[in-house]
Amino acid sequence: MSSAPHDPFYSSPFGPFYRRHSPYMVQPEYRIYEMNKRLQSRSEECDNLWWDAFSTEFFEDDATLTLSFCLEDGPKRYTIGRTLIPRYFSTVFEGGVTELYFVLKHSKESFHSSTITLDCDQCSMITQHGKPMFTKVCTEGRLILEFAFDDLMRIKTWHFTIRQYRELIPRSILAVHAQDPGVLEQLSKNITRVGLTNFTLNYLRLCVILEPMQELMSRHKTYNLSPRDCLKTCLFQKWQRMVAPPGHPPNFKSEIFPTNHKKAEPARQTTTKRRKRKNSASSASSSGVGTGKKRSPASTFSLSTQVPPKAAGGVTGGFSAARGGGWPEAEPGM
Repeated sequence: MSSAPHDPFYSSPFGPFYRRHSPYMVQPEYRIYEMNKRLQSRSEECDNLWWDAFSTEFFEDDATLTLSFCLEDGPKRYTIGRTLIPRYFSTVFEGGVTELYFVLKHSKESFHSSTITLDCDQCSMITQHGKPMFTKVCTEGRLILEFAFDDLMRIKTWHFTIRQYRELIPRSILAVHAQDPGVLEQLSKNITRVGLTNFTLNYLRLCVILEPMQELMSRHKTYNLSPRDCLKTCLFQKWQRMVAPPGHPPNFKSEIFPTNHKKAEPARQTTTKRRKRKNSASSASSSGVGTGKKRSPASTFSLSTQVPPKAAGGVTGGFSAARGGGWPEAEPGM
């Protein structure tokens, strides 16, 4: 009796290595395990491209990362966007950390229509510091993650609330410097604040300034505009959003290429010319007939009182150019 060939990829449902048949849907906690493995495989010479690839693998394009903790001057809350997340993780290692990983205990999962929420009330962020001295820092708190419910299963929101932290020093180091009070005094000082290095804290403070400028920097990078022009177009875009009626989005092409407004000026000039020609004709006819007829309201219309100051300056300049080109002014004696 010949037995069927053994399939190396077959796993019995009753075996210890049973795998689900979904394409990639794994438990959210396993994604944190994969993140820890990726951080452990980091080399000392990794550049910004490596951190960008790391963030692309584990974070959505519109992901946000939030840290909440309490310092000596009160509670703090920092939220950074997707473009600043790679730099945040790199600052952790630039501050003297040689190893970083997360430990989740008793986490809870909740499934929604398009997201999966992981809530871990006992999360520990473990960092190994090589300088100024060998120290293991355990930062404990609550971690709430929101994953996209798709094949990639990347993080949409990351919120870590720090409660307490501990800095651990090996006994061997204390035994070596037991007779040196100066070294013991140095060892007794903390090297972090709420488990974060000063390098990371300074970066989070800087992100408060950098985050609102992301729109300006992206516009400068995309359209190669000067900083002043980027600020003008961003402000004009926000102004259009405020005054635009609902259901009619603003014209972004006119914001990026402001020269289109200049091209539209000749049409306005021709219309105003016609109005002036018609007004002159009507005034001549009224003066020829007599003073008994009523004057047209258009003859007493003042353009400078109806147009805002900024727009009036541009329109007045257009009239002066047209008047000098083809419309000679009447002499005072005529």
